Formats: sequence, structure tokens, C-alpha cells
Amino acid sequence: MQLAYQPCYCEENIWRLCADGVVDVARSTVLLITNRHRTSAVWCQRSGFAGQPVVWDYHVVCLEASEDGARTWDLDCSLPIPSPALAWFDAAIGPSADVPLRFQPHFRLVEASRWLAEFASDRRHMRDSTGEWLQPPPPWPTIGQGFNLDEFLDLDEPGPGPWRDRLELRRMLTELDSATTG
Repeated sequence: MQLAYQPCYCEENIWRLCADGVVDVARSTVLLITNRHRTSAVWCQRSGFAGQPVVWDYHVVCLEASEDGARTWDLDCSLPIPSPALAWFDAAIGPSADVPLRFQPHFRLVEASRWLAEFASDRRHMRDSTGEWLQPPPPWPTIGQGFNLDEFLDLDEPGPGPWRDRLELRRMLTELDSATTG
């Protein structure tokens, strides 16, 4: 399966995944991963070294409920795409006891339909002070008008979906998996 993908543009990759109909938008949730320090550790990333986490300022993946159970679409992951949600969580998020508090992620859950309708990026966050690209941009057009990613990532604002910590998210994934396969 060929997926639209550009390294370092996870938010756009997931928007495209939804817009291109790869996932069932009605049964999908976009997970924004970050924390107050913008230093979330995520393992099993293509850009990382084996056994070591990548520390992202934020990361975006898609959670899809299917008849076969919940699955996670993490296009930057070295695990199979998609992966069973609990397997992805345990491998990519890692055990909390091993992760210092500064690197513990929080997860904003946004309905995929809302992500499609509201997310906008003119890619300004990917340019340096002279206007040069920090990373090559995707070949597809920018999304929407302006830039609102920071609104989605702001832990202090009610925003477009609830925030969950790692334990709450794991519990939710376990329940979702049971509900879809039970």
C-alpha cells in the first residue's frame, strides 16, 4: 500500500491518510503527542537508533477502530503500518517507569473528521529565521488557510479534544480493543 508520506511532517501525513480515505474517518481519532516541555520520547521511529527513543516536540498518529481491533497508523514508525494499537503503544510509548517525567507524553484525542475540517498548515513552523526550509516540504499543497497546529498542541486550552496521560490512554486502548473484538 502506497501512502502519502513526507518525513518530519507527521501532522500532514495523518491529514492525508484521512483525506485520502485510507482510514475510516468515522471510526478514527487523531492522537497528538506532546508535553509542556515539547520533549516527548517515542520509540520505534524510523529516524531513531535501535532501542533508543526519538524526542519529538510533537508527534501525530491516527487511531482507527476496526472489526479486528484498534490499530495505530504511525507513518514514522518502524513497526508494521498499521499496528495493533496496544502493541504500538507498548513498543512506541514504552513503560512509564523507564521514562523521566520531562519526556512523558500527553495525548490529545481529536476526532478525525474534525482534524480534516479544522487543521491548517502553511508550514511556517518548518522555516528558519531567513525563510529557508528546516526540512524539505511535502510535494502536495499546503492544508487550509494559515496555521493552527499550536492550538491543537496547547495543553492549557480546552481545545479540539481531551488530553489523556499515558495510563489513561492505555486504559482507553484496552477498552477499545475489547469492544471492537468482543
